[in-house]
Amino acid sequence: MSQIEFYTNAQSRGRIAHWMIEETGAAYTTHWLNYGPEMQSDAYAAINPMRKVPAIVHDGNVITEGAAICAYLAEAFPDAGLAPKPNERAAYFRWMFFAAGPWEAATTNQSLGFVVPEGRSAMAGYGDFDRALSVFLSAVPETGFLCGPRFTAADVYAGSQVLWGHMFGSIPASPKVDAYLARLKARPAYQRADAINEAKAAATPTSR
Repeated sequence: MSQIEFYTNAQSRGRIAHWMIEETGAAYTTHWLNYGPEMQSDAYAAINPMRKVPAIVHDGNVITEGAAICAYLAEAFPDAGLAPKPNERAAYFRWMFFAAGPWEAATTNQSLGFVVPEGRSAMAGYGDFDRALSVFLSAVPETGFLCGPRFTAADVYAGSQVLWGHMFGSIPASPKVDAYLARLKARPAYQRADAINEAKAAATPTSR
């Protein structure tokens, strides 16, 4: 099986995909893209027309969007044990795509200062921020992981959203959240990807 060509920036959502790749144990080559002309170039647009990261190319297939990359890699590398078992599928798909859909929209709008007008929450897929937050917090497990005792790709994607929300203040600290994040950060693959990205970020000027 061919190695993964991975396109990312150390200060981006690409860090989620990087963690996932490390979890698979697959061989990969990282293409670091700077914000601005490099990421907006026609050459990169041929891979991802959205001109955003992350993106991967594997066996000639282009996959973009963080949740899709995580789900794809879980299936492409089954020996890593990151895809759901039959009894885990409901929670796996529910929370991975809740994080990619309602939560992503809610937290982005919140950070931009957009508030759903009173009486218009039915028009927004996430209702309003407080509702989305309450539902997402209900998914955080007291013990184990999102699908039960076993770690899966849902913990990489949705867990990263919890981690980032906690870091930037959209998800409040609590014993339950703190304990779940400690379990995620204890993953050797998380630690490897984090160290690589921190080193790259420290060596790269920030610009958007």
